[in-house]
Amino acid sequence: MVGAASATRIRGRTLKSYYFIELMFSKIFYLIFFLCIKFTLSKCLDSVMVLGNSHMAMARTNKLAVIASHCQDSHFLYPSNKLQGGENGEENTSCSGDGKYELLSIANNSIAEEMRNLMLKTEVRGNSNDTLLAGSLAKALCYINRVSKEMEVGQETKSRILVIKAAEDCALQYMNFMNVIFAAQKQNILIDACVLDMDSGLLQQACDITGGLYLKIPQKAALAQYLLWVFLPDTEQRSQLLLPPRAHVDYRAACFCHRNLIEIGYVCSVCLSIFCNFSPICTTCE
Repeated sequence: MVGAASATRIRGRTLKSYYFIELMFSKIFYLIFFLCIKFTLSKCLDSVMVLGNSHMAMARTNKLAVIASHCQDSHFLYPSNKLQGGENGEENTSCSGDGKYELLSIANNSIAEEMRNLMLKTEVRGNSNDTLLAGSLAKALCYINRVSKEMEVGQETKSRILVIKAAEDCALQYMNFMNVIFAAQKQNILIDACVLDMDSGLLQQACDITGGLYLKIPQKAALAQYLLWVFLPDTEQRSQLLLPPRAHVDYRAACFCHRNLIEIGYVCSVCLSIFCNFSPICTTCE
């Protein structure tokens, strides 16, 4: 597998605070955020490539887009800037001799190469592992909206988002994250979540609001199997599968003063801002 071979060149490197966003579309949109702390980068990429290749192989019209997001930037891994600019003729000729579907080889090579370049030019300062999850989701929604407008008259797309996460929630992004969730709900875009480590209250709310699936996998090594079993089928096919039951939703909100998740707080009657401590004057609307 060309993509897997490319990924092994950087085997042993660990991903401290990155998100992989994989967006597949034609009749279906699929989005993957992948944050890995202890996995090697090659294993993470292999699981993402397996799901992306499976989606593109299911139908000729299916397409794929991958975005890598970390604490500093969001970057398209596939299609890369070169491919978007039409400079993919050379890759087509180089990948057509192994008997493999050329599009899969192009996607795998682009993901591995762009991810390698992104890691080389990224400088992580301090101990902060917070990633731009809300910003990446917003960028993905904008991309979905752009592609939807480029569709021909009479064509329709069904969109859904899958977030694969292995880090703690960042309460500082609560407001932006909720705005993105409601924007996805308005566009009828489902948000699924595959959590590898600690439960995420924000993602539980996102899945419950948009009608998606939330799953905390018991075995991280079986990530690819869970992606193919639970998240690859579309919403119509899921009704015919025996899937894990829905998880309990943690609907705690983040206060506007300290951005901490709280169970009981004070709400402004004018702007509905939430505070953990009582204040006679609302700092949001004053």
